[in-house]
Amino acid sequence: MVQTSKINANGIEIGVIGGTEPDNSYISLTDIAKYKNSEDPRMVITNWMSSYSTIDFLAVWEEIHNSDDFNRLEFQSVRNERGRLIMTPKQWIERMQAKGIISKAGKYGGTYAHSDIAFEFASWISPEFKLYIIKDYQRLKKDEAERKAIGWDEKRALSKLNYHIHTDAVQTYLITDELTNEEKTYKFANEADLLNVALFGKRARDWRKAHPEEAKRGENIRDYASAEELIVLINLENFNAEWISQGLSQQERLQKLRSVAYKQTEILKNNAAKRKLGATNPKLLKGGDKDAN
Repeated sequence: MVQTSKINANGIEIGVIGGTEPDNSYISLTDIAKYKNSEDPRMVITNWMSSYSTIDFLAVWEEIHNSDDFNRLEFQSVRNERGRLIMTPKQWIERMQAKGIISKAGKYGGTYAHSDIAFEFASWISPEFKLYIIKDYQRLKKDEAERKAIGWDEKRALSKLNYHIHTDAVQTYLITDELTNEEKTYKFANEADLLNVALFGKRARDWRKAHPEEAKRGENIRDYASAEELIVLINLENFNAEWISQGLSQQERLQKLRSVAYKQTEILKNNAAKRKLGATNPKLLKGGDKDAN
């Protein structure tokens, strides 16, 4: 699993990994724990897990969702041990063959737990904070479901596939044997940015500079395009490929592409189906990030 999104709980960013369905989502316990102790969130998690009421709750979750692999005998052994209970996420995962909690290494690593478990942990930390988490988590899942419903993912995949037509035109008409490999790479990137400027009003590197965290996750300006922008982008790729083959200069093509982008965007804005969708979820049609448009 890779981190796919974040929620904002009263100013605190919390990572979320998994799919669009709530049952597949895991929330960062490490980020939640920072609300209580930003210097040592791991200790906060360990303290919570070193409680019999907590491991009883975790065991029930595993019985329901992981009945085939959950190590019941090992759990009973721990439950019957004398003395103070000490349980870390790593110990719980390895000894119980648990799936409700996972650990990730690396810069964006930490301890993640299924949303059921994460909400229980948040309640232990602060009932008020838990409500902020639930509120923005619900907002996230609603947005993801609506994006999926209108086929945003399919349009994004189509724009990537259609881009081969564009790169083929660049390869055929703009790439020559005299160019170095570095110059060839620049040509491709420069033409891609021509489309970005025509549609979004900025280059890819400008967007990355303004959105460093998203860029670190491998995301780009087009990942934050709205559904209508992706439709226009597909058309711009086709127009630019044709104008490249006709020998038009980049400046001439930029002027034409800007004109096409403006006209087609206006048409989509006035489309009845689009207005209906906008009434359902206005934020969606603006894309994932206002600054990315």
